Amino acid sequence: MIMSELHCIARSARSISLRLAVTGARYFLPAPADWVLEKGGEPIASGHATTAVLAIHDLRPDTEYHIAVTGFAPFKFRTAPCAGLIDIADFGARQDAADNSSAIAAAIEAVPPGGTLRVSSGIWWTRPVFLKSDMTLELCAGAELRAVGARGGWVKLPAHDEAGRMLGSWEGLPETCFAALVTAIDAQNLVIAGPGTIDGGGDRGDWWSWPKETRDGARRPRTIHLIGCKNVTLLGPTICNSPSWTVHPQGCASLTATALTIDNPTVSPNTDGLNPESCEGVLIEGVRFSVGDDCIAIKSGKRDMRGNGDHLAPTRDVTIRHCLMERGHGGVVLGSEMSGGIHDITVEDCEMRDTDRGLRVKTRRGRGGEVSTIRFRRVSMKGVYAAVTLNAFYFCDPDGHDEWVQSRCPAAVSDLTPQIRDIRIEDVQIADLHLVAVAALGLPEAPIRDISIRNLAVSYAADAKPGPALMAERVPDLRHAGIVAEWVQIDVDHSNITMTTESFEGAAQ
Repeated sequence: MIMSELHCIARSARSISLRLAVTGARYFLPAPADWVLEKGGEPIASGHATTAVLAIHDLRPDTEYHIAVTGFAPFKFRTAPCAGLIDIADFGARQDAADNSSAIAAAIEAVPPGGTLRVSSGIWWTRPVFLKSDMTLELCAGAELRAVGARGGWVKLPAHDEAGRMLGSWEGLPETCFAALVTAIDAQNLVIAGPGTIDGGGDRGDWWSWPKETRDGARRPRTIHLIGCKNVTLLGPTICNSPSWTVHPQGCASLTATALTIDNPTVSPNTDGLNPESCEGVLIEGVRFSVGDDCIAIKSGKRDMRGNGDHLAPTRDVTIRHCLMERGHGGVVLGSEMSGGIHDITVEDCEMRDTDRGLRVKTRRGRGGEVSTIRFRRVSMKGVYAAVTLNAFYFCDPDGHDEWVQSRCPAAVSDLTPQIRDIRIEDVQIADLHLVAVAALGLPEAPIRDISIRNLAVSYAADAKPGPALMAERVPDLRHAGIVAEWVQIDVDHSNITMTTESFEGAAQ
């Protein structure tokens, strides 16, 4: 009998994330599997795995373990060492305190290189805390690091640091912003792990009442903001109630986010789940999203209204695997801030339920940049409105509805002309679809190139009503449409796809 294999996704001194690699697994396993963890030949923990990514916490540092999972080959692993354990309570943090940020800062300073800062069970109120290199922030079971609601005294990040690098940002541009509840700048070898909770406090105070404004000279904070960091692991916590974007890696390299739960209310504005911006080497695996905007939005900054882009850098090499997107405007979105370029993105073995869009690429004239080499495979969707949308006429920004942006007449090609190419969509199952399976609208001067679609299975929602599939001018409402494309080079294998490819005018309701 050939057994499936376990793979280590990430580990820390006290936590591990394992992939249960079995055919047919998306976020959930095709069938549950029992597991037993042993240390020194003795069983010490057991459980019932229902998801393709299994996280285990409360382990001992620098210790060898064996795990047996039904149907899988035995697997052994060793946890990372820990150079010292510091508890925030040892430095004066109290659960009855209104703000523990000073005590937590002192505790962070005391953590030795390679050591751990522990947040024990209980509710700990704080304003922003700044993590450093070579440390682990451990959130124990029942621990809640919870943001205070008031803005008074909240730390701000300037738009640029002393060297002129973008520090604070907002939607792809350098801007002063309030610091995130958990912030790290230029940190290396950083781990945030454990089954506890980081609560950004968006449901307290007034954060959600001014989504596109500034208050006190700053934009809204994220919940976790990582700037210029390298070798970062996020393993296990629930991250919720974000004031704006939930997890925002900005200019980072080698980031793993696994076994997280990211949860924001439907009504919370612009509370994207995880937005890697100008990053390289990102793995997002086994994350469960339920948010008020896009679940994952991959970005690389945008040019300002004058076309300037000194802050731009590409995003490359992002893998999204075994994730569940339960709500949100989009499952996986590329753009609209993509002026630095977005390349080599793989989305596989994921589930999307009741998201407005599944895979979404959005840009417009004036952005420049290129989106290329996208692989979208073995994805299941249910109840989405538009499964795949590629839109080069996205009407964002104050001038987004202007004729020069929305005109269907060819414009002059320049470095401000966005390019979209090389997208492979295969083995995608879509149930209860409302509007359209694939809607692709390229620029007449820069058509979307080299799109390939294979093995697309679609069923439609009986109660679907016509609606716009793309946020662009002069796009007709659609309902129960198949593949609708204009100014797109597209290759569809009709041997296993029965729907036809037609224009927006022909598909109009």
